[in-house]
Amino acid sequence: MTSEIQLNKENRIISKTFIDKVTMLEQNLINSDLPGVVVGNSDAFPLKHSFAHGIYIREMFMMKDGLVVGKLHKYNHTWFLLSGELEIATDEGVNYFIAPCYVNAPEGTKRVIRAVEDSIFVNVFFNPDNITDIDELERILTFDSYEQYNEYKLLKE
Repeated sequence: MTSEIQLNKENRIISKTFIDKVTMLEQNLINSDLPGVVVGNSDAFPLKHSFAHGIYIREMFMMKDGLVVGKLHKYNHTWFLLSGELEIATDEGVNYFIAPCYVNAPEGTKRVIRAVEDSIFVNVFFNPDNITDIDELERILTFDSYEQYNEYKLLKE
């Protein structure tokens, strides 16, 4: 993880890691009314949900210059960029993706996604109990905070 330290005008530490930065960004965006910015689910970026035996597929349309702060994912999963171009920041750095492509995302991944052009982004999750309730799936597949994720990691060890 990046260990950069940013200071404000009073030389107080603002943030020192990706986790700190994305947490601060997420809070600032939640408190703003900026158009085209999504934290959590929104009608601005329509979601389409599909199911196959043991699989949950979530498709999102992102408009050009849209910004999404994704949830913190509990499990490894695969995502596909079907069309468009995305700039994605994670704790590993910033990467650009041009469709068509796919990425295997490790557990504990949180992304800040900017659509360079209109894009279709698809996540594919393991769904062994064939749950179709979207709110329940979100509770099962994601965490609301890094603190919850860290507690989960400790329990797994």
